[in-house]
Amino acid sequence: MELAKDTKAKLYSRYPLASVLIYNVSTILHFLLGGVGIVLGYSFSLWAGYTFGALYLVFSFVEMYVIMPLTVCPNCVYYRAEDWLCVSGLNVLSKKIAREGDLKDFPRRAQGLLCPNNLYLASLIVPIVAMIPALILNFSAVLLIIFLAVVGLLLFRFFVIFPKIACLHCRAKHECPQAEAMGVRNR
Repeated sequence: MELAKDTKAKLYSRYPLASVLIYNVSTILHFLLGGVGIVLGYSFSLWAGYTFGALYLVFSFVEMYVIMPLTVCPNCVYYRAEDWLCVSGLNVLSKKIAREGDLKDFPRRAQGLLCPNNLYLASLIVPIVAMIPALILNFSAVLLIIFLAVVGLLLFRFFVIFPKIACLHCRAKHECPQAEAMGVRNR
């Protein structure tokens, strides 16, 4: 009888470039397609489509590439270590724009209604919710394709990126509420 092998995932101090690219390209594509979908979906009211699309794009990019590096990243282990690179690469940006926080504060990223985790989830879900009525009111094949692409990117994030590429290999997974939600802490 063969002994069971240790199935613990390798933890990355520096995520491979491919992982960082997959994470960021899918994030940026999600935001851009979401914004375009909102603009096209509400194009019957010129001001509404462009206004809500632009507001969504500003919200999503600011949340991901400003709020996260200012509020979450300084409290992460990846911020402290020299030459480490997290899956988003935001620890590098955070070191340039924020002061070091406290590791004990890292789990706070998921506390409260307007916490960074909830804002991040909102940036992923808002375009999907916004495009549903738009599909009913202003259906087009292009809008349907964009909607399906954004849904596909969301599912890809939840079923591939988080559990297999990002959270599984993260050195902060034992403190991170997102890793706990993904069920990867003990894998």
